[in-house]
Order: sequence, then C-alpha cells, then structure tokens
Amino acid sequence: MRDTGAVTPEALHAYCSAKPGAWEDEPWEGDVVFKVGPRERAKIFVFYGNGRSIGVKAAKSRDEADEWLLRYPDDARVSPYIGRSGWNVLNAGGGIPDDELREAIDTSYELVLATLPKKLRDFEAT
Repeated sequence: MRDTGAVTPEALHAYCSAKPGAWEDEPWEGDVVFKVGPRERAKIFVFYGNGRSIGVKAAKSRDEADEWLLRYPDDARVSPYIGRSGWNVLNAGGGIPDDELREAIDTSYELVLATLPKKLRDFEAT
C-alpha cells in the first residue's frame, strides 16, 4: 500500500535519525548529512541538505541507479561528483511516492553500512 501523506523535511530527518548507528553531521556549512558508524570511520548514507531533496546511494552501480531516472525523470537526477558510483538526488514532495523515498533511504543505509568493517557495526545487534 502506498503512503498518501506528504513526507515533510522534518519526517525525513526523523526517519534518517532513527536508523541504528545513524547520526547527523554538517561537514560543510549549511549541508546536513546523515552518517552511520563510529565518528572516526563513519560514512555518509544520506545527503539531506534542507530535506526537499535528498542524495542517496540508490544502487551498487550507475546502471542500476539509472532506474530511478527512468521512472521519475522530473524528480530524480544523478548526484554531482559521486553519481558514477550509484548516487542520485531525489526530490521529496514531488512525483516520487513517500514510501519509495523511505525505501531509497533504507537502500542507501544498507549499501553504505555493508561497506563498514563488521567490527564497526556492533550497533546492529542492539
């Protein structure tokens, strides 16, 4: 069943924050990101910005991530600089259903988490 309520920037923020081991950072002034893992080895799983669009690791490869561009040409685009690695920018509040935005966050989180060494993922069991 598709979610019909609009995902607000606050709801996206809360959803990202609720992921196990996730925390918010502002590595560049005015650019909020969500990272997973211990601070000294953490990796970004969502470029949040202002929450009206989010950057996510959409797939393991660029070819797989292009599915988003084909399905939502007005609301999905290749992320600048890191797009070749499967990152996309997705517009919130547009044509992408809210449940699919949450699934994109879940996928990004899982793909990035999988790149951390197992010993840095101890929070998974809690």
